[in-house]
Amino acid sequence: MKHTILSVTLTALCGVFTSVAWSLDDKDGTDVTCDHVNTQRNAYFGDLHVHTTYSVDGFTQGVETTPEQAYRFARGEEIPLHPFDESGEPLRTAQIDRPLDFAMVSDHAEFFGEYSICTDENNPLYNEPNCQVLRARNPDALVAWNIQLAAAQNNVSRFAFCGTNGSLCSQASESIWQIMQNTAEDFYSRGPDCTFTTFVGYEWTGAPLVVNGQSQFEVRNLHRNVLFLNGNLPDRPVSYLDQPYPENLWTALETNCLNQVYSDGVCDVLTIPHNSNLSQGMMFETIKANGQPYGIAEARRRAKFEPLIEVMQHKGQSECLQPGSSDEFCNFEALPWGHLAGNFVAATTPRVEGTVRYALTEGLRLSDSITNPFQWGMIGGTDTHLGTPGLVEESASYPGHGGAAGGATGQVVRTGVSDAPELNPGGLAVVWATQNSRRALFDAMRRREAYATSGPRHVVRFFAGWDLPADICSLPNLVQAADGSAAVPMGGKLPPAAAGQTVPKFLVTALKDAGTANHPGNDLQRIQIIKGWTDAAGKHEKVFEVAGNPDNGASVDTGSCATSGAGFAELCQVWVDPEFNLDQNAYYYARVVENPSCRWSQRQCVAADPAIDCAGSVPEGYEACCDENIPKTVQERSWTSPIWYGKRIPPGCGT
Repeated sequence: MKHTILSVTLTALCGVFTSVAWSLDDKDGTDVTCDHVNTQRNAYFGDLHVHTTYSVDGFTQGVETTPEQAYRFARGEEIPLHPFDESGEPLRTAQIDRPLDFAMVSDHAEFFGEYSICTDENNPLYNEPNCQVLRARNPDALVAWNIQLAAAQNNVSRFAFCGTNGSLCSQASESIWQIMQNTAEDFYSRGPDCTFTTFVGYEWTGAPLVVNGQSQFEVRNLHRNVLFLNGNLPDRPVSYLDQPYPENLWTALETNCLNQVYSDGVCDVLTIPHNSNLSQGMMFETIKANGQPYGIAEARRRAKFEPLIEVMQHKGQSECLQPGSSDEFCNFEALPWGHLAGNFVAATTPRVEGTVRYALTEGLRLSDSITNPFQWGMIGGTDTHLGTPGLVEESASYPGHGGAAGGATGQVVRTGVSDAPELNPGGLAVVWATQNSRRALFDAMRRREAYATSGPRHVVRFFAGWDLPADICSLPNLVQAADGSAAVPMGGKLPPAAAGQTVPKFLVTALKDAGTANHPGNDLQRIQIIKGWTDAAGKHEKVFEVAGNPDNGASVDTGSCATSGAGFAELCQVWVDPEFNLDQNAYYYARVVENPSCRWSQRQCVAADPAIDCAGSVPEGYEACCDENIPKTVQERSWTSPIWYGKRIPPGCGT
């Protein structure tokens, strides 16, 4: 039970607001003990970005999947997908090839209340015009409700039927919020087997409208997934309609979560930004809601709330961009438009300022003046709007993630390529934790011991230390040796060099995805380490080849999708930066790259019946098969969280 009479805040030594939530164990059962506890940590695979029918953009496209079905899917069960025939039978089904270890349904909190009112036949507001538009479940409905969302930045945040200050809809949001809580609790494995962990959360869908000139506009993405530690939660979610600035979101979470005292534990929370590739750089601005630049306190607060960023999902990767980098792999799953509405109207060129790598290096620069607000670990997700967490396989049967291929009951399944061909099946979040429980996973996320994949279940380790053994790859217990040499894992910060220490060593290991009997994993091709650093001349980046063989000759026949050429089942390498400088701020992260294989869209083109003939008449829906701008192959990959080196690191301040 929550006690609102008492509110406790503490001031940290570094002058940044914190609360009891960041220092005490919770007592509500999230600190369960599993049968399989590993002090050297296990890799757990999950998806923290999942939408169901309670997200308006999913509902308006015909999605019927509930949070319960989404969690069942994540555990390996088959679920029905829209559209349904007149008798209620699904025209499609989906099933994941392997269960996930953890998941979170993260429906858009915007319009929870409006949705609840508009779909309740007993509510007196049920037949309001905007409710009828919503229930029409067509593209016009989605546009109309998105226009209302865009108005939030001008403090026009609710439909008129929501009453004074939107109070009716705000109160009504509690019903869906309670469903999400109850469902997450029902599917959380609290027993000692710890087979599946759920988190309660939602998406804060910041989408400011920016007008460039008189005729061009952009809908810039500021979205965050809000993830709570346990069942101690605010009475209702804080949405973009309530607080249209990230800084105000964090303030509201401090008030409604971190500052609250509970009789059975604490409330703790993370916010995870995603799709900076659609923000045109706005995601990484360091300007407060009042227009003033960040100071030390604001930078530290942001770093505390946001230890992770989602670098990969079905709307593209956000790692890096060409032009803007000489890195050839920056072309991987890069969307050609730069903002959320760019594939519908007003397409604009993406900006390099919206990439994670740009922001990581900008964070190094800021660490000299304030502190580093962009010290992120990396994770992936799907952003599925079908309620299919972890459905990441590049498959001819891939149904899409954006509510694709169908509409409301009675419609037919769309033929042809199943989703917008520029999109992809998304990625996974991988967390190194001692056990599969909320507390253990949350703590690992907080310390950034996590990594992203573009779908495959690679097992990747990344360490750095001044005294790592040069022969560590041949030792029987590699992780124990790394821990014993005081090396820091991915997401960590190298301590200052001691006397006689001049150059750190980096250890990176990777195992290929073991795959399944029907879909064996693809071989690895190489491991790269990406370095970013700052000096008097400015900001820099460089890609180093450290393991494997980029010239191994592996290839894929795009006519049949058969692969050829051998790669590696595992790779391990100790690497030393030949250009390391004790007087430069720097970060390093590893990128593991597979041999090439067919992309999902090409697999659907190959499977088409009759076969696609680009020299002849191309069937409707298969135009992408003959579009030279749509890649036919893909090199799947993983990105580790960085390890940082700082020439000046104030002790205990987390810079």
